[in-house]
Order: sequence, then structure tokens, then C-alpha cells
Amino acid sequence: MLIMVCIAQSAFAVTADELVAKNIDAKGGLEKLHALQAIRLSGRMRVQGDTLELGYVALVKQPASIRYEASLQGLTQVQAYDGKQAWQINPFQGRKDPENLSADDAKGLGEDAADFTGALVDYQIKGYKLDLLGTEDIDGTDAYKLRISRPNGDTTLVYLDPDHFLEIRIVNRRIEHGVPVETVTDLGDYEKVAGVYLPFVQESHLKGSNDLQKVQFEKAEANPELSPELFQFPAPHAASAPAK
Repeated sequence: MLIMVCIAQSAFAVTADELVAKNIDAKGGLEKLHALQAIRLSGRMRVQGDTLELGYVALVKQPASIRYEASLQGLTQVQAYDGKQAWQINPFQGRKDPENLSADDAKGLGEDAADFTGALVDYQIKGYKLDLLGTEDIDGTDAYKLRISRPNGDTTLVYLDPDHFLEIRIVNRRIEHGVPVETVTDLGDYEKVAGVYLPFVQESHLKGSNDLQKVQFEKAEANPELSPELFQFPAPHAASAPAK
């Protein structure tokens, strides 16, 4: 048994932390990653089998603020988180007033904000545990497979391209409203933003579903001035305000 264990442990040519270092270097280095404290990404999102195209904007401000906007025919859906409170406006469901989101939704948005340059970046500072699970075939690529375990019990599988060491797939496994939810996101078309390589194409779907959400970013602005009010629950309009 000891011989078998030693063979298994020596099977990997690299360690998990060596892969993290390669990933950080491939993205531009830790200094540039830390310097990217805010970003505005804009482009298009396609849903419903590519039959519907919406304008799409993602705003991120460190350490924990994020805002997504999806627009169609003059209506804009918003989901946002300011580090404490998550909320949304969803006019596509007839709700034009802001409403609070659940703690589970806040958790997911907070993780998106913290990990916008990648879950592997500063994983120890974030309190994550990291394991190397070997390799797995991802659409013909023998990708390195790493598992991030979060303090709240959720996990993220990170698949790295063996040649460039950038993420090509992310699988988030979360408990949402008491139910396990697994989201698969394929990443590609990396572009350099302020010295940092970010994926400009993201295709996501829930495990077991063929309903893809495809995001193509076309423009990025590094470290823009983003007002805190963009992420905070909107103040109610004064009911007595005169019509104009």
C-alpha cells in the first residue's frame, strides 16, 4: 500500500501552488492583478438559444462590489451587491422597483466580485483551500483540474490550459435556497486590460440544462471612477415629487 501511495503522489509533474504561480504569471503578474481595483466591461449577452441578444455591462469594484446590467428595448435588468446587501431590478418580470435578494444570491455575487481576476489569485488570503485533482479532458484539451473549497462549504473547480495556464472552464457548486446548484462556465478570447489578461468570452449553463448564456465583451475600462451608489440599494423616489 505504501508503494502505491508513493507512486500516486509522484504522478503529478507540478504541485497545486506551482500551477497557481503559473496562472498568475500568465495573467500578467501579481503586481498588475492587484493594481486592477475596478473595471467596467461592456458587450452583448445572448440567451434562449442565441435568439435573443441584450446589451450587457459588468461593473466590479474591489473589495466586494459588483453590478450586472442587461438591457433590451429600453428596459434594463440590474443585479448588484455592495459588500453587504444584494438587490435587483427586473422589469422583464414586471418589477420596476428595486428589491432585496436572498443571502444565497448575495453570496454568489460576492464571490463573483472577489474572484473577478480568478479564484486562484490570493486564494489563501481569501481563506480558500486548494487541491490538485489531476487532469481532465475539456473539449480535447487535457486540462489541469484544481478544486477550491470555500469556508461556507461551496466549491469551485478550475480547469487550466496545460500550455498557457489560463482558465478554460470554471464549475461553481453552490447551495442556493437549500438546493445544490452547479454552474459550468467556459472561458476564452483572453484580452489584455491594464496588463492583465481577462476572458472576453464566457458561456455559462446550469448542469443538466442546454440553455446557454453567452457573453461577449467588446470594451473594457480599467480602474474607472465608480460611485458607491452604483452598487448600493437605490434610495426610494419621493412619493410627493411633482410630475414633470
